[in-house]
Amino acid sequence: MSKFAPYFKKVQKEIIIIIGGPGTGKSTIIDGLIAKGFCCYPEISREVTLEAKKQGIEQLFLKKPLLFSELLLEGRKKQFENAQNEPHEIVFIDRGIPDVLAYMHYIGDSYPASFDTICREHIYSKIFILPPWEEIYISDEARYENYEQAKLIQNHLVETYEGYGYNLIEVPKDTVANRILFILDKISR
Repeated sequence: MSKFAPYFKKVQKEIIIIIGGPGTGKSTIIDGLIAKGFCCYPEISREVTLEAKKQGIEQLFLKKPLLFSELLLEGRKKQFENAQNEPHEIVFIDRGIPDVLAYMHYIGDSYPASFDTICREHIYSKIFILPPWEEIYISDEARYENYEQAKLIQNHLVETYEGYGYNLIEVPKDTVANRILFILDKISR
């Protein structure tokens, strides 16, 4: 049987991240990919924020940024590990582990060296970045940043991901359907 091993190559798992500052359309694209039958993991920061609100903390990221970041890091690490075990060849995730560091850079806070180690140990296949887009930007109960702050966060995301050696693929501003087609086209190459 071992002589046939070269013919049974393990399919390489594609764990693809969609990043961008707040309000760039990430969740909408993830929803569109789900509608097309792709395996996708949602953004978890809203979940962490809403859980904190239940405990009486209005904005956990602003009140206790390190605790918020630790919770996000653990959640995103778990998403990565779960994605590796999916039967699907391609898994899309709304935001990746380095996003946590980018936001810490944005607020100017320090974090433990373990954050960097976790980023280096969990490698994504491709990173698609959505540019700031004022016409679609909306603030809500979980998104407290204004548009100017969203652009600053975008800069920190680019800097952080490129610092880890990722080649960011910018998704053009377009209809949701065309943005999804762009992403799928880049994956199929």
